[in-house]
Amino acid sequence: MRDQGQPGGEVYDWFRRGIAMLAQGNAGAAVQLLSHAVEQEPHSRAIREALARAQFETRAYAAALENFRAVALADPSDDYAQFGWGLSAARLGDFEASAEHLALAVAMRPSSEPYRAALRQTRATLKARAGGFGTVGGDRRRHAGVPAVESPAAPHADPYADPRDDPQGDPPRDR
Repeated sequence: MRDQGQPGGEVYDWFRRGIAMLAQGNAGAAVQLLSHAVEQEPHSRAIREALARAQFETRAYAAALENFRAVALADPSDDYAQFGWGLSAARLGDFEASAEHLALAVAMRPSSEPYRAALRQTRATLKARAGGFGTVGGDRRRHAGVPAVESPAAPHADPYADPRDDPQGDPPRDR
């Protein structure tokens, strides 16, 4: 006998239908089904991850972050949960947390271009907010009395930057 307000079927049915709806682009309906599934199986990482993906797609970033966090805390080696946590944090404006979790995801799966691209974007945002890209007029001085250093090969090179941390994200060719 099903409870009032619950969809028909069992938890696994809700999960499967929720995943199918998400794949078909109906994230809102997926959130509804998967929320019921999480209520019944709160410790299921697979259901929480699917719910978090659906919440992210519906721009419910705070809810998505909480579910990605729950999955990542249950299994810190889950690179996708770390990635989702980082993306959700970025959408909420917490770029420090975003950088931390995206860096973990990249460390676990360095070949993932989406992970690396998201980390580059977050680091570029942090750098821009810190004034790391200079002013509109091109003044590259970081500290009073320290002149900007420019070379013909790199007219906007940052003398204080770690050469491994290219804002464009291109890895050095000599590695």
